[in-house]
Amino acid sequence: MQHPHYIIIGAGSAGCALANRLTEDPAIQVLVLEAGGPDRHPYIHIPGAYAKLFRTKVDWAYWSEPQSELHQRRLYMPRGKALGGSSSTNAMAYVRGNRADYDDWAALGNTGWSYQDVLPYFKHAEDSSSITGLDPAYRGNGGPLHVSSAPYQTPYSGAFLEACAGAGIPRTTDYNGANQTGASRFQFTIKNGKRHSTAAAYLTPALGRPNLRVMTGAAVQNIILDKDQAVGVSVRHRDQTTELRAQREVLLCAGAFGSPQLLQLSGIGERSALAPHGIATKKELPGVGQNLQDHLFYAVSATSPVRAGLNHLIKPWPQLLTTLQWLFQKKGAFTIGPLEAGAFFNVDEMGARVDTEFHFAPLHIGKGYDYDMYDLHTYPTDIDGFTILPSLLRPASRGQVALRSNNPAEAPLIQPNFLSAEADLLHLIKAGRKALEVLEHPAFDPWRKEIVAPLDSSSDAAWAEHIRRSVETIYHPVGTCKMGHDEMAVVDDQLRVHGIGGLRVVDGSVMPTIVSGNTNAPIIMIAEKAADLISGR
Repeated sequence: MQHPHYIIIGAGSAGCALANRLTEDPAIQVLVLEAGGPDRHPYIHIPGAYAKLFRTKVDWAYWSEPQSELHQRRLYMPRGKALGGSSSTNAMAYVRGNRADYDDWAALGNTGWSYQDVLPYFKHAEDSSSITGLDPAYRGNGGPLHVSSAPYQTPYSGAFLEACAGAGIPRTTDYNGANQTGASRFQFTIKNGKRHSTAAAYLTPALGRPNLRVMTGAAVQNIILDKDQAVGVSVRHRDQTTELRAQREVLLCAGAFGSPQLLQLSGIGERSALAPHGIATKKELPGVGQNLQDHLFYAVSATSPVRAGLNHLIKPWPQLLTTLQWLFQKKGAFTIGPLEAGAFFNVDEMGARVDTEFHFAPLHIGKGYDYDMYDLHTYPTDIDGFTILPSLLRPASRGQVALRSNNPAEAPLIQPNFLSAEADLLHLIKAGRKALEVLEHPAFDPWRKEIVAPLDSSSDAAWAEHIRRSVETIYHPVGTCKMGHDEMAVVDDQLRVHGIGGLRVVDGSVMPTIVSGNTNAPIIMIAEKAADLISGR
């Protein structure tokens, strides 16, 4: 494929979906460049092996700068580095967010991005036919992405749902339907006991098309500009650097960290940020890399007197038996990831716009702060338990992504400024108190031995200290190439980079504000809509 019509940079959640939809037209040639490798790592496909993917060859394994509000801790920022991107490494929860999130985007002047505008793209993407009782006005059947209920459940999740109801959080039949508020078991991108990434859902079915080519191990160095027009890319592949040209457009799908980094390496960004690295400014866009937002959560956790959760399965022998059950039957505890149920609500006024999420996991993290949220080997294995992770959905804090150098192989500088807005900390304290109320509900009496985190919940100061020492990102970074028409906007509502022809950004970085939930489903929606924008449909 000498001169494809479109070059897609990044085969992640957006890139895979975009490649599939564009190549449905046999006259359109598409080249996809992915810096990582194929999605052959065996742990990718086992939902229960989720934590084993971190800090491996399929993870960019980024770290934040020291966070001044978190005792100078650096937070781990995983990103998928393989076909499927982070959809090949995430916790597989399928969450669309809140209708008001998209109406906010439209209110900022982004025509075509209201909830009613984007709902058809959510429906077009999904196949939720395996879940009974869903409203077809809101849910899709027959799409590429399989959405299912949890194939495995512990008794802890039933207690969680009952306890939430007792604490004033009602049950909901579908948080992705008409109303997000409520508690329920999660929906997952899992099919027949296996992870259903965008590589599996979108890219693999399209690989037989003669108008699609995918190159793995292809690290884009920069976007080639001819005056104010993107004409191709410089790519490092098999120890050689080559220039590849696109007939129509370059489509940047490298994510909230990678997309602003590549724009800056290409001379697109704030002049004062590029000059120290010897990069000539070709288009000054001060918003590139700004507006970084992410969700945060931390543990409110208890142990159990019975082995009904996942902690004991971390031991070698139970882990082997459970793996064999998955391999030969596609059943058992490894058919799910770390999450089982959740809740969406407003922490101040039930029924008002959602601002808090509970992630419920059927395992506990133990006492103290010597565990690693992303390494199950640090979790206690002698006793089971469960954890509520109160999550901040609409953070006020904003950060940035910048260059460390002009070397494309060097990780970008990631400064999220977590909890720099005091309101974020106060919100997490209130959410933690609500989580504790749920854990202390009588519904958990048969399953709860003792609450182990936080060890001290006596005051706001104690809660704040627990949060500062233990809070982690949910790895939902967005916003660094935001869509809009103000001076800090990077792309317009057609996802075209302001002032540069033939260049669009299609990934979570274009979100002007973060959505109220896990971000994979909305990023797929963005790609579905982008395919229509690009094709003129």
